[in-house]
Amino acid sequence: MASTAGTETSSRTARRTRTAAAVVTVLGLVGTAAACGGDTSAGGGDGSTVVVAVAGDPGSLSPTTALVSTALAMNSFAYDTLVHIDADGSLVPGVAEKWSATTTSAKFTIRSGVTCEDGSSLTAEDVAAEYNHIADPKNQSPMLGISVPVTAVAKADKATRTVTVTTTKPAPFIVQMSRLLPLLCKNSLAKPAALARATNASGPYRLTEAVPGDHYTYVKRDKYSWGPRGSTGAGMPGKVVVKVVANESTAANLLMAGQINVALINGADQDRLDAAEVKYRSSTALFGQFLFNQAAGRPTADPAVRKALVSVLDLKQLGSVATGGKGKPATGIGEIAPTPCTGDTVTGNLPAHDTAQAAAALTAAGWKKSGGTWTKDGKPLAVGLSYATNQGPQVGSAVELAVQQWTSFGVKATAKPTGSGSIISTLGGGDWDIAWAPIGVTLPDQLTQFYDGPPPPKGNNFGSVVNPDYHRLIAQAAAKPGASGCPLWEAADAALVKHVDIAPIVSKANRYYGKGVTFEVDGSGIVPSTLRRSAG
Repeated sequence: MASTAGTETSSRTARRTRTAAAVVTVLGLVGTAAACGGDTSAGGGDGSTVVVAVAGDPGSLSPTTALVSTALAMNSFAYDTLVHIDADGSLVPGVAEKWSATTTSAKFTIRSGVTCEDGSSLTAEDVAAEYNHIADPKNQSPMLGISVPVTAVAKADKATRTVTVTTTKPAPFIVQMSRLLPLLCKNSLAKPAALARATNASGPYRLTEAVPGDHYTYVKRDKYSWGPRGSTGAGMPGKVVVKVVANESTAANLLMAGQINVALINGADQDRLDAAEVKYRSSTALFGQFLFNQAAGRPTADPAVRKALVSVLDLKQLGSVATGGKGKPATGIGEIAPTPCTGDTVTGNLPAHDTAQAAAALTAAGWKKSGGTWTKDGKPLAVGLSYATNQGPQVGSAVELAVQQWTSFGVKATAKPTGSGSIISTLGGGDWDIAWAPIGVTLPDQLTQFYDGPPPPKGNNFGSVVNPDYHRLIAQAAAKPGASGCPLWEAADAALVKHVDIAPIVSKANRYYGKGVTFEVDGSGIVPSTLRRSAG
């Protein structure tokens, strides 16, 4: 998904753009493809190059504003975080060597010797300043509520190298959130936009070349020693090149030919890569979900319409089409493992596939079928289904299938394809009915901004959802620390599904195929500290 950050002069448009940018953390709309070029010789870390590719340009890389999934993955090479997460979900030290927390506060001790690429030390004062910058509403950072709790205030103690973050509202996962906060030195906060195509990195790599729409080159920093558990850059490749390549079949061809190193392949090309025994790592995420616009005047503001639209569809069939038969029915609304709350909040909570029941629901709500079309007050039931084209042709086929099934039922339905950046603008602008909008977050409380509170431009509740059960349950869950609140978080998620505010459809394992490299992945992509060149 491309970023929507830009140079718009309208303050209203800019606010909407920054608000909409928050959804890029959660919409799985950018896949990766393979890239070619660069030195792909094996043997050692410092002199070797690994080439990774993305299906779309990341847009702005500014770490306080960029939440496009591609930008997040790229920024993980350049910016470190206070903590990291292990494969089993446990937290491990990063820039913070230790920490303690309650539901309304956290205290981090900053490791000594951490520097940004300009040579300046990354201090407790820098970390506190970044927390306060993002928490300040005037800066309109989309990371507020994602990596920094709403109402957060941070204070630094230079003598003890500690940062204390407090909130007036409960933040039960305050430490876990910090793993999504890319750390930068304080002098960069004065003009964060300058980092849109540059870095002042606290992580293992620095950006040395940025050619939007083509490639980005990262070079490993010397004397890096504050990775997960204090790991160093030893063994990591000396250079990582990220190149924009859109076609997934081309990616598979280049990977098979040994011309590239890593490719995220989600389509039919998986079969031939598997047959060739190309190794992969995978991370399962929600791949298909309908989000309904419930703003006044929209047909989907009517719960009977939402329930009927879902009942008409064979969601299992849609999911199979969208994933080429490689997906599984969704059991969650977007929390990506490793995540503390893993219960099934979808099964049995959506309306069953039953066109007769759909017709009965519409009739009871005052709709009539006339001339083969459902109407009410003389107006036909008409909906558009928006989706991002860079999710691949299979998603486009699934959307067309949904449109066909709705049309056969008597709904005037149309597919609304957009580019990745356009779907963000569409959701933020409010002129849409239904969107194929899969969510992907690491913590359940990160979903609340999308399903509770004000819509754009004042908030991120894109569907104008008003669900009293969800509102009540998330308040109760937030008062409990960490995983102890999971039963309440899961009940809240289920309330959204039961009310058909959303319709989770299918989950899919994102497979990162690698040749000549070894690595591990998490919900964001490649874990930089695990990337190594290898023979083959």
